[in-house]
Amino acid sequence: MSKYIIMTLACVIILAGCNNQPRNISKEDEDSRIIHVKDSADVHVDRKTGQEVSAHLVELASRVPNVNDATAVVLGPYAVVGIDVNSDLDRERVSTIKYSVAESLKNDPYGATAIILADADSFVRLEEMGRDIQNGRPIGGVLEELAEIVGRVMPEIPIDLKEPTAPNPTEQNNSQLPKNQKQQLENKQQKQSNHQKDEDRNKKVEQN
Repeated sequence: MSKYIIMTLACVIILAGCNNQPRNISKEDEDSRIIHVKDSADVHVDRKTGQEVSAHLVELASRVPNVNDATAVVLGPYAVVGIDVNSDLDRERVSTIKYSVAESLKNDPYGATAIILADADSFVRLEEMGRDIQNGRPIGGVLEELAEIVGRVMPEIPIDLKEPTAPNPTEQNNSQLPKNQKQQLENKQQKQSNHQKDEDRNKKVEQN
């Protein structure tokens, strides 16, 4: 009798396990889909790394003279740096400061593609966005707001900065001469060039 009861209980347990298995698999599939969607949304974004990079860029920008404060938002390889400067500075001076900040970032692997903003409104919004990222705000909303800010202003991108071309030594010396001496030197150089061409031609004729 006891043997019969044990066999019956075993069958009940097996049947119960079979009935529950599809439900468990379905739940596992659902969890996998959720994780996959989350990973696909954040595949290029690491909040922790982004915050560390932001702090690094803020440190670099803050070292530039006349920068009172700095903030940054970094999403993957994309970075926007906001700087706070005195409100009484003229536009040309602000542009110079922005250029200096861009120069300080262009050799940094994280700052090479950074966008520099210097208006007060963008600075405040970037600070708010940084706090939102720390608090776990969805990245999609941050990206939309970031795109709106960037599209509203004219940024300076460090990677696009080009060193001025060094003048040819002869051209540089010529530019420092008085106008009449400059003309005489140019004529002399032209005659020397023509004379050299004539000599080259004569050598070719003699060789033939």
